[in-house]
Amino acid sequence: MYEIVYREDIAAKIHLFRIAAPAVARKAQPGQFVMVRASDHSERIPLTVADFDREAGTVTVVFMEVGHTTTEMAALRQGDYVQNFVGPLGNPTEIEKFGTVMVVGGGFGTATLLPVVRGMREAGNRVITVIGFRTKDLIFYEDKLRAASDELIVSTDDGSYGYKGVVTLPIKEMLESGRKIDRVIAVGPAIMMKFVSKTTEPFGVPTIVSLNPIMVDGTGMCGGCRVTVGGQTKFVCVDGPEFEGHLVDWDILFARQRLYLEEEKHALEEHECRLAKVK
Repeated sequence: MYEIVYREDIAAKIHLFRIAAPAVARKAQPGQFVMVRASDHSERIPLTVADFDREAGTVTVVFMEVGHTTTEMAALRQGDYVQNFVGPLGNPTEIEKFGTVMVVGGGFGTATLLPVVRGMREAGNRVITVIGFRTKDLIFYEDKLRAASDELIVSTDDGSYGYKGVVTLPIKEMLESGRKIDRVIAVGPAIMMKFVSKTTEPFGVPTIVSLNPIMVDGTGMCGGCRVTVGGQTKFVCVDGPEFEGHLVDWDILFARQRLYLEEEKHALEEHECRLAKVK
């Protein structure tokens, strides 16, 4: 059992848990993930490591309520426990001195950027961070990322704060102006990562994306997280989760993400029905 030593609701339906997991904290690196199971009867879900504190022995994860499992997790409070917390899994982000690195986050994926931004800056890079949200009310981590970055650009789809438009617009403007970007790292919804990759491809900028397919065990045994990268089949859990975005077959990834939408809908409806009966 792993205690939730801190909980924060950082935006609508987006929650942060700081979990006491000393063994995981000792080994965790930027870009890796953990497999979490809330209770004996829960399914396992992968969550990217949003931060870690080796001295305190804690690992921070952030998740959004979208289905049965994340809704179940959202009911947990500080002082409660999760049943399983396995990791760190996957390969860490490649951190070295590239020059100017742009780190791009969309929606709740923004919460996982801090370790990458810090690591890149400590390695001697100039770090430009771009974060995008639908509207001003959903923005979080602005101050933390501004302090950790050399430059921060905030965009909102509706123009209610910062740059008006999706994150690809400031990226394209910067590249078209001739500004040199040596590497882009994108974390967020798959559709966002696809269009970030499409935006940088004509400019030949290496673009690393953190993929988020369906995953069952996180150790390469089930094959549920397979994706096609550069014409080859890869398992995100052991070969990733980060890949060159220009090589990802996005159509296959999207198709696999839609496989269990109906089952997810039924599971959530049953969960909500049970909650209603209890009330």
